[in-house]
Formats: sequence, structure tokens, C-alpha cells
Amino acid sequence: MRELILKTGTAIGALALVGLWCLPQTASAQKSPQGKIVCWKDKSGKVIGCGDKVPPEFQENATKELDARGLTRRTTESAAETAQRKAREQDAAGLKAEQDRKALDQKRQDMALLETFSNEKEIDLKRDRELGMLDLQIEQLNTALKSATTRYNDAKTRSDTSDKTKGPSAATKDELARATADKDRLEKGVLAKQSEKEDLRKRYAEYRKRYGELRGTAPTPTTAPTQTPVAAKK
Repeated sequence: MRELILKTGTAIGALALVGLWCLPQTASAQKSPQGKIVCWKDKSGKVIGCGDKVPPEFQENATKELDARGLTRRTTESAAETAQRKAREQDAAGLKAEQDRKALDQKRQDMALLETFSNEKEIDLKRDRELGMLDLQIEQLNTALKSATTRYNDAKTRSDTSDKTKGPSAATKDELARATADKDRLEKGVLAKQSEKEDLRKRYAEYRKRYGELRGTAPTPTTAPTQTPVAAKK
């Protein structure tokens, strides 16, 4: 079957391509027995050749099919365009799945919120109970921190006042290291519990706001939550 290849950059190719678009009778002269002409494109989308079939080296390029009058009847994507489109479709499907999951999670949380509380006051009461438990834990940590700080100060004093020539004994060094580790651990524990209290306050404030939205009622005044006790100082 006869094939006409028009390559970019050649005068003959350009003239032949112009003839293909402007003279239907010329196009019909190059058509296949099925009455169609196929043109293939480069990566930029520019037509670089036409004929009754796509050459093997251009099989993965985008194409467009012309009828006997030179009118476009069908187009195909290049292999690269197909891969990009499928990647976009997969990304869109993944995004929709994530949105659907979040919507389902929110629906479950809303149902649990409405089933758990009868009014906003109950939300405040539950918040304060949990804050009270955290306050008790912080108080216990502060008591332990106070003792650890005392042990640390004693060990530090003995280490600092030891013989400058011999330095602190192995026992003093070991005690100071343990006291330092205990004090640091308890200080971090107090800070973690205080941060947990702040997170809890924010979470219950969001519960309260969402509850009002679901009930369609105006928000009622929030009762003051328990204040965080001051951590023991060094």
C-alpha cells in the first residue's frame, strides 16, 4: 500500500502537507482502499507524516485519521499521553477515595457525638472530668520531680565540692547521672501532660462547636475549664 511521509524541515514535506489539507482530490489519491488517511504527530503535537498506515517507528505517537475529503474523523493519544492521562485518573480516584473516607469518618463522629451527649453542658462536664484526671497526674509528677530535683542538687553539690585533684568519686558521678536522668524524665513528663491538657481543651471546644452545628442551636456559654498547675521549679 502506498505511503506518503512528510517530514518537518523539508520543503517537499511542507508542500505535500499543504496539498493534503487544501486539495481533497490529492488526499483521495493517497487514501487506502478503506478510504482513509492516517497522519502521525511528533511529541509537540505537530503532524510529521501521513499515509495509509503508521510506520513502525511512529506506532507510539499520537495520530489522527482523515476521510476521503481530508476531514478528521478520529484521533488517538500517544503512548506518553495515555500514560499521563491514566496517572491523572489514578490520582483523581485516590483523592476521591480519601475524601469519601474522611466524609464517612466525620459522619461516624457526628453520630457518636449526638448519641453520647444530650446537651453542651454534658460536654463541659466530661471535659472537666478528664482535665481533673490529668491534673492529678501532673500533681503526682510534680511531687516526684521535687524529690528528684532535691537529689540532683545534693549530688551536684557533692560533685562540685569534691577534691579538685582527684575529682568526684565514681559513686558520686553515678548518683549525679541517675538524678539528672530522673529529673529530666519527670520534667518532660510534666510538660507532656500540660500539652495533653491543652489538646484536650481544643478537642472538646471542637466537639462543642460541632454539636451546636448538628443541633442547629446557638452556642451556650462555655464553663471555665480547670487551670493547669505550675510545674515544680528546679
